[in-house]
Amino acid sequence: MPKFLIKYDREGCIGAAACAVVSDKWKISETDGKADLVGSTQDEAGWFVLEITEEDLQKEIEAAKACPVLVIHVKD
Repeated sequence: MPKFLIKYDREGCIGAAACAVVSDKWKISETDGKADLVGSTQDEAGWFVLEITEEDLQKEIEAAKACPVLVIHVKD
């Protein structure tokens, strides 16, 4: 099954919560109001990354498109 990667720049998040409306992989932090990518890890560049399958691909593309500041990227 093909794998895809979500890359998320949490620092640039403004807390609009559009991603959390679209997908349950996104939760809004009660601490600072920004989105958290559930199950992700942080890479050396400071981005949060999560591997997903094709089954979740369309929903995560919609979450990325919903983000008003475009800090969510889905890569193959």
